[in-house]
Amino acid sequence: MPRSVVTGDNPGMGSAIEEQVKNLRDQIQRHDHAYYVLAKPQVSDRDYDALFEKLSALEADHPDLVTPDSPTQRVGGEPIKGFVNVRHTVPMLSVDNTYDEKQLRDFDERVAKGLGKKRYEYVVDPKIDGVAVSLRYEQGLLALAATRGDGTTGDDITHNARTIRSIPLRLTGSDMPAVVEIRGEIVWPVKDFNKCNENREAAGEQAFANPRNATAGSLKQLDPRNLAGRSLVFVAHGFGLIEPMPANTDCELFELFKGWGIPISPYRSVHPSIEDVVKRLSQWDERRRTLSYETDGLVVKVNAFDQRNILGATSRHPRWCIAFKFAAEQAQSVLLKVDFQIGKLGTITPRAVMEPMQLSGTTVQHATLHNFDQVDRLDVRIGDTVVVEKAGEIIPQVIRVVIEKRPKDAKPIERPTQCPQCAGEVEQDEGGVYIRCINPACPAQLKERLIHFAGRNQMDIEGAGQVLIEMLVDKGLISDYADLYSLASERDKLIELKGMKDKKVDNLLAGIEASKNQPLCRLLAALNIPRVGVSTAELLANRFESLNELQNASEDELTPIEGVGPEVARSIHQFFRSETTQSVIDRLPRELKRKQARRRPVTDSPLSGKMVVVTGTLESMGRREAQDLIKKLGGKTSGSVSKKTDFVIAGENPGSKAGKAKALGVKIISEAEFLKLVNR
Repeated sequence: MPRSVVTGDNPGMGSAIEEQVKNLRDQIQRHDHAYYVLAKPQVSDRDYDALFEKLSALEADHPDLVTPDSPTQRVGGEPIKGFVNVRHTVPMLSVDNTYDEKQLRDFDERVAKGLGKKRYEYVVDPKIDGVAVSLRYEQGLLALAATRGDGTTGDDITHNARTIRSIPLRLTGSDMPAVVEIRGEIVWPVKDFNKCNENREAAGEQAFANPRNATAGSLKQLDPRNLAGRSLVFVAHGFGLIEPMPANTDCELFELFKGWGIPISPYRSVHPSIEDVVKRLSQWDERRRTLSYETDGLVVKVNAFDQRNILGATSRHPRWCIAFKFAAEQAQSVLLKVDFQIGKLGTITPRAVMEPMQLSGTTVQHATLHNFDQVDRLDVRIGDTVVVEKAGEIIPQVIRVVIEKRPKDAKPIERPTQCPQCAGEVEQDEGGVYIRCINPACPAQLKERLIHFAGRNQMDIEGAGQVLIEMLVDKGLISDYADLYSLASERDKLIELKGMKDKKVDNLLAGIEASKNQPLCRLLAALNIPRVGVSTAELLANRFESLNELQNASEDELTPIEGVGPEVARSIHQFFRSETTQSVIDRLPRELKRKQARRRPVTDSPLSGKMVVVTGTLESMGRREAQDLIKKLGGKTSGSVSKKTDFVIAGENPGSKAGKAKALGVKIISEAEFLKLVNR
C-alpha cells in the first residue's frame, strides 16, 4: 500500500519527502542537460541510475507527488489512438533558398532597401536537416509539441517529444514569460543513427534510409515507447509566440533560451555584413562535415526584431532571412569492382563497390552507375579513382572519373552476357538502355517483385521488409505472391528465422491479413504488370469491377481506356494470359478478387479534370498521399511538368520541376494554398 505523504504521527515527514523528491528531480534535470545538450556528463551512468531509481521508488510510495514534468514520466504512457491536429499560434513559415554568392548579395540588397539607411547585422546558423517542430511552454512547463505541418496546422506529438531527453519538461529559472513557443529541429545524430542501423541489420531488420526520414517516421509512432533508445535530440533555431517578449535581438533571446535549459546550436555566429558571411562560406562547408547531425546549408537572419518587423514576410517566406544551400557533397574513392543488381522486371543495374569513404556524415562503399550506357559515357574502369555524389542527399552515384589517377592495369567493365544471379538469358530493350534478365524464374527478380508487392504504396504489408522477404525466399517458404497468404500455417518455421520472435511474427501475419482489404488499384500496382504503374492501375480499377473481370478483358476492351493505349493494352493482355500469372491469381485470397464499387467521377471539385504535379517535400502529408487526395477529388497527377499541367504544388526543395513550371508559365502554388483549395 502506498504511504500517505503527510501522516498523523509525523506532520513534518511530508514536506521532507516532498523536498527530497524536488531535489532529485532538479539533479536529474541538470544531469540530463549536461549529458544530452552540453555533451559534458557530470556523473557516471551508475550514479545517474541510482538517482533515477531513488526518485522512482519515492514516487511509487507517494503517487500523489508524481507530476507531468518528473523525469520518470518521459516514457511509459499508453499508446495514443491517432494524431490530433493543432493550429500554430504564429505560422511556421518556410525559409527561401539560395544556391550561390550572387543570390546571397541580392538578398542583402533587398534587406538594405527595406531598412533604408539603418545599420543591421546577421546571425548565421547551420541549416539542420531534421524535422521541424514547435514546443510550447506555459508557466515553464511543456504543454504542447507539434510538427510544422502546412505551417498553419501540425500534428500534436507531445507524447513523443516527452521521450526526448534534450527537451526539458520544465524550463529552469524563474524569470521567464508565461508563454514561450520555441521552434527547432528534432534530429537523429549521425553516430547514433549508424549504430541503430548496425543493430537492426544484426537483428535481420531493414536499415533506415537516412536520419531525417527515420526521425520523421519515429515521431509518427503512436506508442511513445517505440522511441526509447533512438537517441533523438532537439536543437532550437527560432521562436513563435512569446509573451511578454524579453529580448530585442535574436542573440539576446537565444542566450535566455540557453539559460532556460533549451538546447541551442553552439555554432551560431554574428556577422556585420553579407560580405563577411560570404567570406566564411568555404569554412562553413568544411566545418559542417564535423557536426554531429546532418546539415545542408546555412540560415542567414537579420538579428534585430524591430528590423524583422519592418521587412515583414510573404505568404510563404520571411523577408528577413534566407537559406544558403551547399552544393551536394562529393568524395573520391577507388573502384574495386562492379556488382549487378537485378530489378523486379529483370533490369540489371551496375553498382560500384569502392573503398569505404565518408560522404555526408555516413560511410559509403556502394554507388549506382545507373546503366551500361552511363558506364560507357563515364569511361569508368576497375581500379579508377571515381568522384561520388549523393543524389538528392540520399543515393550515392558515380559522377566522373579522375582520369589523371587512372592506373595502367585499369580494366574495362564488361556488359553481362547472362544473368549474374540465375545465369539465364539476357537482352537489351529495343531502342532502350537497359539490359534485362528474361528468365521469369530468376530468384533475384522474385525477391524484388515480392518486396514491391508488400511495399507501402502497394499492399502495405507491415513487417514484410526487404530482409525478411529475402529470408523467406531463401528458406523456400514463399515462391510467389500467393504464398504470402499461406504463411499463417508456417508460424513455427517463421519463429525459427533470424531476428523473428512471437511479436514480430504476429505483426507480420496481422499485416498480411490486413492487406486483403486493399482496393483493386493497389493490387494491380502490386502485381508488377509490365508497363502498369500506379496511375494506370487506378485507371484500370475505375474501369473494371474485379480482378477476374480485368483478367478476362480483351485487348480491344483495354485499348480505348484513356491513358492505356495499344502497347499497354497488349502488355496487360499478355500478362494475364500467362499460365504462371493465372496459377498465382487462382491461389490469391478471394477477398482480393471480390467485386469493388467503381469510383464515381468528381465534377464539383476545384481539382476536377486538372492535371497536377507534386514536387518537393510536403510537411502535412507524403507525396503519394497528396496524389491520392488529388485523384479522389477528380484531378489527375503526373510525374513531369508539361504544357498540359494545370498547376504545380511546390513543397520544400522543389528542384527542377518548379523551374520548368516557371519557364512554361505553369501556375505554382504552395502546400498551404493547396490545403486551402481542398478545404483541409
